Amino acid sequence: MAKRKVERRARKILGEDPVALVWCSIRKAIPTPPKDVHRAAGKGRLKKRHHWLFYVGAVLGFFIIVPWFLLDTLGKKIDWLLSSKPARGRQVRRTTDADTRVPTPPRTPRTPDRDPAEEVFDGDWSLAAGQLLLRWYSQSPNPRRLVLLTQDRICVAASPRRRLSPTKADDFQIVTELGRHEARIEAEAGQPRGFATFRIHFADNSWLELGQLATPEDADRFLSTASR
Repeated sequence: MAKRKVERRARKILGEDPVALVWCSIRKAIPTPPKDVHRAAGKGRLKKRHHWLFYVGAVLGFFIIVPWFLLDTLGKKIDWLLSSKPARGRQVRRTTDADTRVPTPPRTPRTPDRDPAEEVFDGDWSLAAGQLLLRWYSQSPNPRRLVLLTQDRICVAASPRRRLSPTKADDFQIVTELGRHEARIEAEAGQPRGFATFRIHFADNSWLELGQLATPEDADRFLSTASR
C-alpha cells in the first residue's frame, strides 16, 4: 500500500481523501508526432531523462567493451586463417540444375500494418490525449504519474524528481485535473499483476492507455474502483 506520506500528500493537494490512487506510466515510448504539431506544442521532450550513471555506463561501454569485442573478433579471424589449409585430392563434381536451385522459402501469412500509436493513445495529436502526451515530459522528467480518483475528479500528479519511490514520494503536484464530464477511467478488475492497464477516455473520444502499475494493493483497489 502507499505509505502514509504519499496518502498525506495526496490528501493535502486534493483537499479531500482520494477514493483510489495508483502510480503508473506509459507502457511504450511516446510515438513521434508530426514536426509541425510538435513545434506548435512547444517542442517539449518526448523521452525521459536518464540518470547520470546511465551516461557513465555508456562511456565505459564505448571505451572498454567495444575495443575488447573488436580484439576478440580479430583474434578469432586470425586463428581461422592460420588453421585453414587448401584441400587436397578434392574431387570435382559436375553441378546440375538441382544443385544450384535455390529452395523456395515457406510462405508466411502477412501481418496487417499496425498503427504506431496503438496501445499508447488513439493517434490524433490534436485531441486531448495527444495534447497530454506532448506535455508529458515537460511536466516532469520522470515517466511515472500518480492518478488519483475522487468523487467528481480525475487528477494526474507528477514529481519534479528524475527518480522517485512510489511508496515514499511526497513532493508530487497535480499537473492535470479533469472533471467527470471531461474524462472517465476505463478499467477491468482482476487483471494479472504486472500486466494490468487502464485508459483515460476523454470527452472528445480520444484515449490514453497507462500501465506498469506500482504497488499491487493500490493497483487492485484502483482497478476495482474504476471498473464499477
